[in-house]
Amino acid sequence: MLHLIPPGLHRTGLRLAHGLRKRWWRLRRPALEGCRVLVLDPAGRVLLVRHSYGAGRWMLPGGGIKRGEDPLVAAQRELREETACVCETSWLLESVSEDLQGALHTVHVVAGRSVSLPMPDGREILAAAYFAIDDLPEPLALKFAEALPRWHDMALRTG
Repeated sequence: MLHLIPPGLHRTGLRLAHGLRKRWWRLRRPALEGCRVLVLDPAGRVLLVRHSYGAGRWMLPGGGIKRGEDPLVAAQRELREETACVCETSWLLESVSEDLQGALHTVHVVAGRSVSLPMPDGREILAAAYFAIDDLPEPLALKFAEALPRWHDMALRTG
């Protein structure tokens, strides 16, 4: 149904909703659970996306985990929704806790391999592409810029 909304109006709605969501988190301080997906292509490049809302920084695809949802299932769902990509294999790298606008956010970092080419929807995701770990785009999301090379190494060793 959301695909019936014109893309520009949809992006505006996402920006407004994101602003409200951040205010809600600061006020209520809920415990949140999410996932980030470190997708590697056959050349070992990492898939990054840029959202139409937020700070406009490049980051790993991902999002919220539904109540009772397995992090690996959530990672595949979020990856498919944001990029139309599918991982052939996926595994949990680590889980980390962080502050997200005053809320406690547990992030499950899931790694996977894919041969799919990303197709951003132009609504939630403005851009998606694979990048070599030594040639990452700017600006990167601050929360994972330092961890990304370590996660990349872990994924190469464990996958």
